[in-house]
Amino acid sequence: MLVQNLGRTTSLLSVSAVAVLALAACGTDSAAPASTPAAASESTVAGTLSGAGASSQDSAMQAWIAGFGEANPQAAVQYSPDGSGAGREALLAGGVQFAGSDAYLDEEEAAAAEEVCGPEGALHIPAYISPIAVAFQLEGIRELNLDADTLAAIFRGDITVWNDPAIASQNEGVSLPDTPITAVHRGDESGTTKNFTEYLAAAAPEIWTEKPSGEWPAGLPNGENASGTGGVISTVTATEGGITYADASAAGNLGTVRVEVGGNYVPVSAEAAALAVESSTPVTGGNRPAADMAMQLDRDTAESGAYPVVLVSYHIFCTGYEDQETVDLVRAFGDYVVSEEGQAAAAEATGSAPLSAALRERAVEALETISVRS
Repeated sequence: MLVQNLGRTTSLLSVSAVAVLALAACGTDSAAPASTPAAASESTVAGTLSGAGASSQDSAMQAWIAGFGEANPQAAVQYSPDGSGAGREALLAGGVQFAGSDAYLDEEEAAAAEEVCGPEGALHIPAYISPIAVAFQLEGIRELNLDADTLAAIFRGDITVWNDPAIASQNEGVSLPDTPITAVHRGDESGTTKNFTEYLAAAAPEIWTEKPSGEWPAGLPNGENASGTGGVISTVTATEGGITYADASAAGNLGTVRVEVGGNYVPVSAEAAALAVESSTPVTGGNRPAADMAMQLDRDTAESGAYPVVLVSYHIFCTGYEDQETVDLVRAFGDYVVSEEGQAAAAEATGSAPLSAALRERAVEALETISVRS
């Protein structure tokens, strides 16, 4: 906010600390133009690929678009960060060639994908792994400890001031004000909301009794709403006492919550998010192709150092397209995104956790199954 034949007993993902990608520019006396990448001159991929969806991965997407375009000068990618739900709807309506989504297609959506994608339906490729930051605006406070029950009570509207005993007891020595809490949630359908409410429902089931959903539960007594990642962050930034949930790359200068896991408070980080993803299992049910890579995350993990408020953002492609040119374009872009270079570009731009080598290999194999519809 994953795959059917990815779910062996081994871990799907092992991510080490994000490495810094250093690009060294070398001078040359050769007449060959040093500014033109070799791959670009060899690429025959052409056309324009259109996508829409998750705003959480927009910064990473801009890095991918730039890198892919440099290597493939005859190709272009357009992406509209309208939200995960809007992206899935656009794909299922045939309006775009891929969707970015912080949530995988549910069974009904997976069945609907057959109409536009062919009998094998749609294919999920993990592209972007990032923690969801619980971010707040309180003058002079940069970090707070909160457990799942307290977070659930805040977003339900049961805890309404910042110096509430439930918050104070977890933050000894912090001078908490009596400022009212303004909980800000996404007003649009959002994969980030789906991931966040999955965490609340799993880790605080006695308090968060609502069903996890990409749409914020109707009828809760507290809070405001805003559209998109930028909308909720802007609202909280301008609101003393505000709190929200958003992709960690967007948190900016806001304070962030250290989430209680197994008796310890874990700060938001890409490495901690990667630990939480390691225990994921394949999604089952519905029409899902054999190579599909949708994952079910363990939200109530007690593993030391894991940060379970995490999203795995997918690129959802059709398993079949109308012509070979589109197939080649889709595969080429998908391969770049999951490549070591593409993942490093996203990590540098956003602080996301890059895919492991094993998961990258499986993603490439899955992309190779995309073909021309018969």
